[in-house]
Amino acid sequence: MPTNRTFTMIKPDAVKDGHSGSIIKMIEAAGFRVVALKKTLLTPERAGEFYAVHSERPFYNDLCKYMSSGPIVPMILEKENAVADFRTLIGATNPANAAEGTIRKLFAISMEANAIHGSDSDENAQIEGSFFFAHVDQY
Repeated sequence: MPTNRTFTMIKPDAVKDGHSGSIIKMIEAAGFRVVALKKTLLTPERAGEFYAVHSERPFYNDLCKYMSSGPIVPMILEKENAVADFRTLIGATNPANAAEGTIRKLFAISMEANAIHGSDSDENAQIEGSFFFAHVDQY
């Protein structure tokens, strides 16, 4: 059963380029309510913990290095059909394939530096949100 919450984080490239405010504005304009938000810096070790599911993939070390290269903005969002609607809002992982008007089409630099993360399932949204917000159910 779909939940009304999802997890996202604005990635280091978009934060560095000053796009956090514009991205949050797009998220809210799309009907999402920001339930929790903070700006933080991941250590390479914490990035490795977050992306542990990819630890056997060839891009894992580069991903951890990139995600610890600057501040990020993790958020928990709320809206009916949150995960699916948010995946539509952010667009394809590869910004070259992202639909016009999506966050990645507007703000991504490359497939790796694609501006924003969005959970791909209700289960992962809960796990990922809990990684950054210890009391996710209280929000």
